[in-house]
Amino acid sequence: MFFFLPLVFGCPTRLKPEGDQTPRVCPKCHNASTIRVKSRLWFELCFVPLIPMKSEHLWLCTICQWSVPLQQGWEPALPGYGFQPGVQAQWQAPPYTQISPPPNAAQRGYSPAYPAASQKPT
Repeated sequence: MFFFLPLVFGCPTRLKPEGDQTPRVCPKCHNASTIRVKSRLWFELCFVPLIPMKSEHLWLCTICQWSVPLQQGWEPALPGYGFQPGVQAQWQAPPYTQISPPPNAAQRGYSPAYPAASQKPT
């Protein structure tokens, strides 16, 4: 008698957050959703991770899936909301322009011909 036992194997990548989980600004989608993760490639047999094959540290955007390896001296910007230390900000009014009314502004819109309230329907 012959038994067929399927063996399922693969090499999926697992991501694990590491370090300070303060969100950073993604250079691609400009959302404050970039975090530091450790990426590890595993050899799996029957969905059980057995052997770690490759490991690297990344910056990963959780929205657009942009990722870049950690580099010495570079990290995505913190969300600053336009604040720059040491710079005195002054409020400026947005530029407004005079808008002319549309050409049909003097015409009345749709007005149905309702019977006057004093008239009674017959």
